[in-house]
Amino acid sequence: MGLIRLNKIIADAGIASRRAADQLILDGRVSVDGNVVIELGGKYDPEISNIKVDGESLRVNKSKTYLAFHKPVGVISTMSDPEGRSNLGDYFTDRKDRLFHVGRLDKDSEGLILLTNDGELAHRATHPSYGIEKKYLVEIEGEFGKAIADQMLQGVKLEDGLARALKVILVRSVSKNHHWIEIIIHEGRYHIIRRLIESLGLKVLRLIRIDFGPITLGDMKAGRHRVLNSQELINLQNLLKLNN
Repeated sequence: MGLIRLNKIIADAGIASRRAADQLILDGRVSVDGNVVIELGGKYDPEISNIKVDGESLRVNKSKTYLAFHKPVGVISTMSDPEGRSNLGDYFTDRKDRLFHVGRLDKDSEGLILLTNDGELAHRATHPSYGIEKKYLVEIEGEFGKAIADQMLQGVKLEDGLARALKVILVRSVSKNHHWIEIIIHEGRYHIIRRLIESLGLKVLRLIRIDFGPITLGDMKAGRHRVLNSQELINLQNLLKLNN
């Protein structure tokens, strides 16, 4: 297999993203052939070296898993929860491969979330520099028109900086104060869509992520998942400049 950076080995094993793997190393939780490694940048051959995280040997993933999942409302975006709350891991208890989620959706939101054991893809897909666009279908309460849409496009200053939509489309109006809109955004800040909309005096009734880059939710029902097809995976890898 050859020499590979230690954080990439950990990520490829499905333990954590490369950034999180660096922190594991700095925290002294990673050992190679019995020796704790606390410096970043080391390269090893995972088929020769015995690499452990928290005392557990890594298993090199020879096959990759890429899943699209429709997260239901009320499910938190973690693979386990010590408090026993409904989480993503509850839907994948029969899988032997160690999955982790790509990004998050808050508990009250639903829709498309990706799961994989490919740490490099997950790292890039959530890194701001790649600017993956996400599309949301949002049910809102309040008056909505061009002026509000323009404000979303120009940006609204929130407590943690400017929030701006890349595209806003009125899908349909149920009544004067009840609308469905589509919003495209590339950010991943906490509750960014909800905070953007609510800062303009509107109320979010329902929030559904329908696209993640080139991956589309389609008509998949809540709680169901599917394997990404080869073209979807190629499109995503090309977007993330992954040519494997």
